[in-house]
Amino acid sequence: MEEHSHENGHHSVQQDGGYDAVGSIATNVADGFTVIAVGDLIVSRPLTKGNHSGFDKIVKILRDADATFGNMETNIFDIRSFKGSPQAEYGGAYHVSLPDLGPDLKAMGFNLMSRANNHTLDWGLEGMGETSRILDESGIVHAGVGENLAQAGAARFLETARGRVALLSFASTFMPMSRACDPADEAPGRPGLNPLRLAESILVPSEMLKNLRQVRDALPGCQSSHGNSDRVVLSGVTYKTGDKVGYSFEPNPRDVADILRNVRRGKQFADFCIITHHGHEPGNWSQQPPDYQQSFAHEMIDAGADAYVVHGPHQLRGIEIYKGRPIFYSIGNFMMDDLRSPVGADMFAEYGKDPGADTDAEVTVAEMASGFSDPVFYESIITVSRFEQNQLAELRLYPIELGYSKRFVSRGIPRLAPPPLARVILERLQKLSEPFGTQIAFDNGVGVIRLKPVRYDGLARGR
Repeated sequence: MEEHSHENGHHSVQQDGGYDAVGSIATNVADGFTVIAVGDLIVSRPLTKGNHSGFDKIVKILRDADATFGNMETNIFDIRSFKGSPQAEYGGAYHVSLPDLGPDLKAMGFNLMSRANNHTLDWGLEGMGETSRILDESGIVHAGVGENLAQAGAARFLETARGRVALLSFASTFMPMSRACDPADEAPGRPGLNPLRLAESILVPSEMLKNLRQVRDALPGCQSSHGNSDRVVLSGVTYKTGDKVGYSFEPNPRDVADILRNVRRGKQFADFCIITHHGHEPGNWSQQPPDYQQSFAHEMIDAGADAYVVHGPHQLRGIEIYKGRPIFYSIGNFMMDDLRSPVGADMFAEYGKDPGADTDAEVTVAEMASGFSDPVFYESIITVSRFEQNQLAELRLYPIELGYSKRFVSRGIPRLAPPPLARVILERLQKLSEPFGTQIAFDNGVGVIRLKPVRYDGLARGR
């Protein structure tokens, strides 16, 4: 393949015909390179051999790409031989799937999976390890977990005919005990996921902050802080002055530095680099990304990333094209097939169910009804990004729906949305993408973003 250089951060890149003496982070894929990215896979069983109306058309799309990515939201194991247990700290539901899911995902067309999310350790290290084993045996490249932080943060690589692809996965929404760490002196490293820790603050107008300060100063054991007039810490929550009430997040500098280094390192070993980020912030209710995320995503692309994919909020957020690279602020759900069994006792208790009288299904129905009964969680997209001359040339968006009105056993399996719903989904996505300067055209029920080559600092990029 001919190498095309582009500006990607402050590191030197190889120029055409020159000798790479620094470890180039230039993009170097053959024309026509295609990436498919979808959101959360909450799936409990193999699907390709079942009778699921319209699913065959979804599979046809997934198979027609060099790299096909999704977020693995479930653990995979056979409970009859499983040696682990449901953890007291879990990601809101005990997601579990049958071992046949691994080969079935491969049959669907998936060859890349992210693993860092709030469900990574629902079933402990045993569940994490068994899931890794089954994905490995199924020939699916996955990233975001490991025996220590270095392994969890490292890129994993997919070989394709049009270029070598690096995948990095990290989570800003995760259970505290699932965070991996490296060894220190005699202390061994800790298995787990690759984290992006966030310091959360609540923004309030100055008058409201004044009232909060009065409450804090009146509480027994609280000491006034005279040196910080723009913030108040009350019961462990930080409040700051802002124009209106809302949430603000500050990424942990050490985590950011680790991720940036891994992006650079991954790109140096690959022709194309995908960054995937699992985060619910500011909450699943929000169609807007958290305040820090745009500048953070730009920083990732400047460091060498060619696509930045967010999943976790379970609904769509906007799309931005930055320096000819796609940023998906949330792709929503791809599957919500919730036939999970078994379910841990803690989840029965949380929803007021009795393991001796109620069923796994009734626990799941109660959980879904409490937080995911809005149709918006069952409407999403499949994104297809095609690259020419090492920049995004066209982005196709296929609207899908997950059977919101079907009975429990049939709900959550994607099919292409019928034309009226497809237009609703794409119009909503267009509105959410407008603040980022993105225009989506409609083409027979499919959203299309077409880009023309543009030069940035003398180097080719698209916009």
